[in-house]
Amino acid sequence: QVQLVESGGGLVQAGGSLRLSCAASGRTFGPYAMGWFRQAPGKEREFVAAITWNGGRTYYADSVKGRFTISRDNIKNTLYLQMNILKPEDTAVYACAARNSRNTIVVITAGYDYWGQGTQVTVSS
Repeated sequence: QVQLVESGGGLVQAGGSLRLSCAASGRTFGPYAMGWFRQAPGKEREFVAAITWNGGRTYYADSVKGRFTISRDNIKNTLYLQMNILKPEDTAVYACAARNSRNTIVVITAGYDYWGQGTQVTVSS
């Protein structure tokens, strides 16, 4: 079992930046592939970004490519999402997820075994 706790959300103006963190506890941080998802009001949860357990591969949704960066620090047991050039349409609850796999990149929610509660990101225009 692993527990995931997100932090770093908040209110930011369009064009601004935020960095989300996801702290893992309960087991070692690996070998879990990790991902970030988001859910806006009235919408389905959607994939944002994913990273393999050693950070060697990353993958992004087209909507965030070039603006968001996923990374991890396995010594600190923490996953990050650096979000730049934020847009009002990025407003959502962002949640991190872990998958019992080393090197697979998965973009669907069913592919993950553990989830955090989420952190709210609000981007004002």
